[in-house]
This record gives sequence, C-alpha cells and structure tokens, in this order.
Amino acid sequence: MWLKLFFLLLYFLVLFVLARFFEAIVWYETGILATQLVDPVALSFRKLKTILECRGLGYSGLPEKKDVRELVEKSGDLMEGELYSALKEEEASESVSSTNFSGEMHFYELVEDTKDGIWLVQVIANDRNPLVGKIHWEKMVKKVSRFGIRTGTFNCSNDPRYCRRRGWVRSTLIMSVPQTSTSKGKVMLKEYSGRKIEVEHIFKWITAHAASRIKTIYNTEHLKDEWNKSDQYWVKIYLFANLDQPPAFFSALSIKFTGRVEFIFVNVENWDNMSYMADIGIYNMPAYILRTPEGIYRYGNHTGEFISLQAMDSFLRSLQPEVNDLFVLSLVLVNLMAWMDLFITQGATIKRFVVLISTLGTYNSLLIISWLPVLGFLQLPYLDSFYEYSLKLLRYSNTTTLASWVRADWMFYSSHPALFLSTYLGHGLLIDYFEKKRRRNNNNDEVNANNLEWLSSLWDWYTSYLFHPIASFQNFPVQSDWDEDPDLFLERLAFPDLWLHPLIPTDYIKNLPIWRFRCLGVLFEEKMSVGSQDTENDSDNENTDTVSSERGILEDKQHVAHSSQGSPSHCDAETCSCDNKYCQTGPCMKKGQSYGSFHFNEDIEPDWLAWPADMLHCTECVVCLENFENGCLLMGLPCGHVFHQNCIVMWLVGGRHCCPVCRWPSYKTKQPYAHYQPLSSNVPS
Repeated sequence: MWLKLFFLLLYFLVLFVLARFFEAIVWYETGILATQLVDPVALSFRKLKTILECRGLGYSGLPEKKDVRELVEKSGDLMEGELYSALKEEEASESVSSTNFSGEMHFYELVEDTKDGIWLVQVIANDRNPLVGKIHWEKMVKKVSRFGIRTGTFNCSNDPRYCRRRGWVRSTLIMSVPQTSTSKGKVMLKEYSGRKIEVEHIFKWITAHAASRIKTIYNTEHLKDEWNKSDQYWVKIYLFANLDQPPAFFSALSIKFTGRVEFIFVNVENWDNMSYMADIGIYNMPAYILRTPEGIYRYGNHTGEFISLQAMDSFLRSLQPEVNDLFVLSLVLVNLMAWMDLFITQGATIKRFVVLISTLGTYNSLLIISWLPVLGFLQLPYLDSFYEYSLKLLRYSNTTTLASWVRADWMFYSSHPALFLSTYLGHGLLIDYFEKKRRRNNNNDEVNANNLEWLSSLWDWYTSYLFHPIASFQNFPVQSDWDEDPDLFLERLAFPDLWLHPLIPTDYIKNLPIWRFRCLGVLFEEKMSVGSQDTENDSDNENTDTVSSERGILEDKQHVAHSSQGSPSHCDAETCSCDNKYCQTGPCMKKGQSYGSFHFNEDIEPDWLAWPADMLHCTECVVCLENFENGCLLMGLPCGHVFHQNCIVMWLVGGRHCCPVCRWPSYKTKQPYAHYQPLSSNVPS
C-alpha cells in the first residue's frame, strides 16, 4: 500500500512539472502566459460575445462592438486562460443530454427533491405542440448547461392526472429554484409567462429569478452594516461591479453553495462617494472579494482564478468543501492508487487483472467502511470546534500560490482527459519496466510465468483453501493431497452433502511421533553378532533409523519394504520363546493373538524405553489386527494409542481423522496418560 501511495504521489509530481513545462513552451513560442491580461479592444466581436456567453451576460440589446466590450470590462478582468477555455468550449460540438420524465415520481425525485440546483423543464400538454421548438430548445439546453442548469421534458401524455393536478393545461416552461437560503431547503416552481419565445428572452428570465436570491446592496450605509455584521456565514464573497444584475455564473454558484457561502452583489452604478470602498481595501472595480474570519482575499490575482463558473467553483470547493466533496476526492485517490497494482504486479497478464480486481474491491470496501464512523463523528455536537479548525486550516492552505497552481492544473487536466490518461499509462509502464528489471536482478521466477502456469497455481491455492479449512492454530506447511489422490476430489463432487462438512488438512500427520519397534532380546543378539558383515550392515541401518526422524510417508514405505525383504532377523529359538513358524523371521510375539494376550519369555519383551513418554504400551495394531514385528515403524496419536505407521496413515488419509480405538480427534492434543507398567510375561494367554 505504501509503495502504491509513493508512486501516486510521484505521478502527481510529474503532472505538476509537466504543466509547468507546457506553460514554458507556450511562453517561449507566443510570449503569452495564462495569467496575462487580455485587452478587450484587441478582440473581435465574435470573441467578445463568446466571453459574455460564458460569463452569463446578455448582449441582445447591444449591437455595437463598443458596448459589448464595455460590458466585458464591467464584468471583470479577462485573462488569456479564460479566453482559451471559452473558445475551446465554443468549438466543442458535443450535444448535451436532456432528461425525459416518465411520470410524477420521476419528476419529483429529480426536480422537486433536488435542493441545490436549478431545473428548466418544458411541459408538453396533451395534443399540443411544445412551447419551444426543437432547434431553439437544443440551443437553450446548450446555453444553460454551461452554468450547471439541468434541463428536461415532461410529456403530459405519460401522466395526465399529474398535469391536471398541477394545472398544466397548456405547453409551458417550468423553472425550479430553491426557496430558502438554507442547505437542502424547499424548492419553488416558476412558470414562464413571457410572450417572446426566444432563447435570449428565456435566458434573461432564468438569470433574473436566479439573481433575486442574491443579496444586493445599493448604497454605502447598507454596505457598512453588511460588512461589519457577523452571522452564521463564515465565508462571504462580494461582487463590486457596475452592472444591472450579477452574471449568471455568479447566481448559479450562489444556489450551488447554499448554506455554505453567502453571495452578495454590490451595485456601484449610481454611487458618488467611494471613500468607504477605499477604507475596506477596494480600489479597483469590478472586484470579487472573499471575506473570511482570517481576512480579505481578492479573487483573480493568482494562477487559474478566472471569471468563470468552473474556476470559481473549484476555488470555493477547496475553501468550503462538503462531506460529499471529500468522499469523492478520497474515492478518486484510492482508485488511482489501486490501479497502480496493474503495473506493480509481475507475471502473467491474467494474474495482473485478478490482483487488480481484488485490490479494487478491497480498497473501495475499506474506504466505505472507514467513512461510516467518520460520518457518525461529524454529527456529534462536541466536534464543532474541530470542524471549524479544520476549515480554518483549509482556508489558510488553499489561498496560497501553490494551491492556485494545483487548482489550475486540475482544471487543465480535467478539460484534457486524454492527456491525463496517457500520462497515467506512461507512468505505469515506467513502473512496470523498473519493477520487472528489479525482480529479474533478484532472480524472481514470477516474471517469466505464463498465464497457464499461474492459473494452475491459482487452482491449487483455491482448492486448498476451499476444501481444507484450518482445523487448528498450528502452522503446517501447505501441501495439498488432492494432487496425490484426485479420486478424493471426484468423491467430493459426487456427494454434495459432504460439502457441508469441513475437511481436515493432513499436514498434521507429519508431526505425529514415529519410531521403530524393538525387542530387548533381539538387541542383545545384535550386539553379539558384530563379526558378520551382513549383520553389521543391518545393525548400522537399524541404529541409523532409530536416531533419525523419518517423516515422509513414501520414505517409510520404502524402509519397511527393505527391512521385510532383505534384512535377516536375529531372533532365534534359543533366545525367543515364540513357537510358531514366524519365529525365524523375527517377530517378538505370536501373530494372530488378541490384543493384550501376549506370552513373552522373561528375557524377551519390547524395549519400552524407546517409546515416547506419552504413548500407551501395546504390542498389536488394531487396524490390521497383527502384532508388531521387530524393526517395524510405529506411529502414535495424541490420545496415546499406537499403530503401524502405514495402517494409521491410510486410515487418516481416508478422511477418518480420529483414533480407531477411542475416537479422539487425531489433530487435537490431549493430556498425556499416566505411565503404565510394562506388560509382564506372566499374563495368561
């Protein structure tokens, strides 16, 4: 996670340096910077109208270029960056979508339940033509969408009862505007009553209603009272201009930031005394002044602070963000960081995407889970001071020059998404190259793995964890027995009921105690027969087997087969009282006797000292019902019962993870039994 965070911060640094590089290239070729002011006199009539349309000022009654230029100057200073953005937006021929309402509930959810936006809806009555034609409506949609105004069409034929209840008996235009100045307040619907059905007149009607929600100041006394008043608003933005009404983008922002920022329009058109303006630090007009508890900030003096909706929106969001803004920002950052896994992960292509999907799901789930307690804490009244100090810190940091550069870069890359994606892809490919080179230097085999090999290893891992849940807290090596016996998997599929019962991993078998069964009389004969080469070799093998710890099942089978076929026994008639035909092959007791019915000579009995301390003493395996022979491998269970190694391993691998005698689970520890006395030879047979 920290590696991905480091790469993400490095990517942001690359974007910052790249933006400065583009600015240097533009300045070198044209000698123009984005913050450089533009003289409106040098602009054409078409460019001046484009600027007015982007700012939301009407120019229908201004036929002369001089009047249009003066209106641009009255609304605010024009920078090269704003001119470039306005011309680029005009050249873009993207069609803006409009909503078609299906009925009352759809209209209520989108229009009447939206408390922080403006809607313009064209209502088409039954068997009537729309008030605005298709061509003019498309122009209207494109014009108002620049200011965040959403549009839609409600056809009364879809819900005539709702139209009759609303009184919509003829085709008309409906505008929804928040009624109060509080966040998430009620909305009011206004109907267009004008006679002229033209785009400019309808737009003027919309901007007039939106501007009516902004507090307007017309004299110096009113400005003094408002400037010195302290109310619920910590952040206020003033527009000092010689205009009839504020621009449309200013009115749209006042609705968008309802309850967070107060917008005030100061109309200085008929003012004679400007002394108080100088007292509060306003020397030039028009001026956009931000007043906070920390001081006064003049908007437009830093990089990217244009007189447009997008620029001022990003500026105010950074100063007074909502919880939803912070959540969206964290969501974008987390997903950008998660996508770094696509380039950091090495190996097969399928592996990269599987890891990417897993990382995306994990990171987004953790993000949502971590936001739930944060939302709960923000509702507590005791955190009001913490909330205020956090906003104060944001205002201090986001009014710096560095913050203005970051906002300008954000607007630049958001308007050029192809450049943003290409730089992210290039950054990821560089990470992939260096990561692959580093792992190759470390001789990591994952770099050369193909898709088939990785899918095979993934299937092994999946079956291991699906069919073998953890049965204890012991750390056993992961080794699946499905590879050794695939019939177990087929049997599992054949009986669906078995899927409900968890399987126990067989790895614990390697930790069970293993030793060889010895007879005391046989050990004496082995010491006496040191002259024979064959006997010496056998004795060395037996001593080596006694000292070493044999854990592998395959190795144990080979040792048993070798001792039964090639190793001669040392138990003879002189030292062993066994009177059956197996005496010459070396058993220490008679085969076929029942459990505990053994008859030993006083000198011939098992070497109990070689047994583990917590194992019960016995001489017969209850699995195969045969006696223990000299040199055979034995295995004990946690309950203390002892069996042939091969017999008990086959028993456990078959899925019966319990003792054949007492049914104690073979993977659970048990308190050791008290030591029993060795079986004497006087036991009746």
